[in-house]
Amino acid sequence: MYSLTVRDHFMIAHSLKGAEFGPAQKLHGVTFVVDATFRRPQLDGNELVVDIGRAGEQLKLVLADLNYRNLDDDKTLAGKNTTTEFLAREIFERLARAIRDGVLGTEARGIASLCVTLRESHVAWGSYEGPV
Repeated sequence: MYSLTVRDHFMIAHSLKGAEFGPAQKLHGVTFVVDATFRRPQLDGNELVVDIGRAGEQLKLVLADLNYRNLDDDKTLAGKNTTTEFLAREIFERLARAIRDGVLGTEARGIASLCVTLRESHVAWGSYEGPV
């Protein structure tokens, strides 16, 4: 399996519901470093997994919808605990949709799977991975 990873970051504010979250129940900020890894069994006609420029641009566009926002105020996320794992899945879904819709080019439709990893710090991160 071939893979290509692009990286970016975004900053949010949010609070988490539930005693297990301790002080994170209060409004706080997080800066996430995001890795999006695209995988496919065979390279495309240009010997690529995906165009690295298009992949980076699309990741930046997906993150722009979240960047510098208080997620507690986002109606589409209402009632959700916007944990690292939850956000990894949300970003995965948005990138997978772009792949299926041809936004990353027609050759990118050969991508078999995608893994999105959000790094909260140098010692903690979460991922979501699945087929596209």
